[in-house]
Amino acid sequence: MAAHRKPRQRSLGGHTVRTAATIALAGAATTAGFEGTGHAEPQLSPAQVKARVDKLYEEAEVATEKYDGAKEKADQASRRLHDLRDETARKEDRLNAARTALGSIAAAQYRSGGLDPALQLALSDRPDQYLDGAAFAERVGDRQAGAVARVRKQLREIEQLRGAAHVELASLTSRQAELKRAKKTITGKLDSARQLLSRLTDEQRARLGAADGAADTVRHASRSAARDLGPASASPSAGSVAAPNSRAAAAVSYAYGKLGSPYVWGATGPDAFDCSGLAQAAYRSAGVQLPRTTYSQINAGRRVSRSELLPGDLVFFYSGISHVGIYVGNGMMIHAPNPTAPVRLAPVDEMPFAGATRVA
Repeated sequence: MAAHRKPRQRSLGGHTVRTAATIALAGAATTAGFEGTGHAEPQLSPAQVKARVDKLYEEAEVATEKYDGAKEKADQASRRLHDLRDETARKEDRLNAARTALGSIAAAQYRSGGLDPALQLALSDRPDQYLDGAAFAERVGDRQAGAVARVRKQLREIEQLRGAAHVELASLTSRQAELKRAKKTITGKLDSARQLLSRLTDEQRARLGAADGAADTVRHASRSAARDLGPASASPSAGSVAAPNSRAAAAVSYAYGKLGSPYVWGATGPDAFDCSGLAQAAYRSAGVQLPRTTYSQINAGRRVSRSELLPGDLVFFYSGISHVGIYVGNGMMIHAPNPTAPVRLAPVDEMPFAGATRVA
């Protein structure tokens, strides 16, 4: 019989130990490579930081316009819901009064015993008075039937109002969820932009803002002249083209008066603005009600080409129509750029032009 031998266990020594150690070291080196250089954030130049920040602000503005649109619709749904609830409460008050009146009639009939009219006539000591009373009772019955019909109608109307209120409540809830999502997107983009800018030195940030500083100089120089802006003028600059009408001139004048106001997403003035909020507030001051978002504002008037621009025209930027400014003449506009810059004068060609609208 062949012997069954237990396999000999080899120790982790010699060549085996050296192989295991080599593999372990290679794995450690590979891991270190992936966790170190492979995942390290590349060093960005100030120009690259600016490009990324500008892109983040553009994306944040897209989300801001969605937020503004959702907020406008949420506000409308809230007002409709409030009105429906008020109307329902008024109808319920009238219904309760009608029910009380019907209850009184029913109680009176119960107390009278509900005698058959022929029997009541036979038992009456004075048939002539009874007949007069019977005619009155018949009229009361007609009114009772009318009261019942009115109650039924009021019940149907109240149910319809409650159904409409339910729809508005669902719409409001949906808009509020949309607001929450947009707000999260906006704050995320702005936080990322701040983190990128924090990598730069004060000197680098100042250098990147040199062009903005030049715009600020123009802004301050134009303030006093803007106060004298007349209805036929478009810009305080000499030789500027006239606005097409007094409403456009009033909107431009308002925009000049808000130079230096901070950018705050979702704001419509009077002390802070986002881009579409500034356009809306400027035309509101001129007696013209604009929609809230850039997507709607571009369709709020007659489209004009870039070569046809006149002061007061709304100029829109980017393929998604996510930014708007107010044209003031001489190739310049006033707009609310982003959280790092206040309302200011800027060249129209500093962003990708998407279209223009003449509102007034």
